[in-house]
Amino acid sequence: MANDILSNLRPAPRSRKKTKRIGRGQGSGHGGTATKGHKGAKSRSGHKFRLWFEGGQMPLTRRLPKFGFTPRNRQEPRVVNVETLEKLFTEKRLTNPVTPEALFKAGVLSRKNEKVKILGNGDLKARIEVSAHAFSKSAVSKIEAAGGKVSVLS
Repeated sequence: MANDILSNLRPAPRSRKKTKRIGRGQGSGHGGTATKGHKGAKSRSGHKFRLWFEGGQMPLTRRLPKFGFTPRNRQEPRVVNVETLEKLFTEKRLTNPVTPEALFKAGVLSRKNEKVKILGNGDLKARIEVSAHAFSKSAVSKIEAAGGKVSVLS
């Protein structure tokens, strides 16, 4: 019951280790070089190495090759294949004319103002009027072969 008083609280036995007292004479076991070893920058007072310093070895940042450039505000167009348009038309999720807004409503695009590029992968049977930001040559030929129209948005 006496241990419950706040002023008598102590850590559990052997739960706390004594701190290593460095440089307090030979009798302590950590005298002499004070656990710093012999000579070298790390044994001397005031030594500081930068975090990325590798002991004179060529640093990693200088060993790796530098190439290319990635612009921060790069906007890649969302790619939609002709076969996707055909599938959406057969499922009655799209109607003429096909615009980026219509594709957004159909759930193909995740954002309203996304740029769209139509690619010619797959077959197309439906007559579609498609307006997008870009088209591949094969997509244009497939849409026009099915009797559809292509218009490029600015």
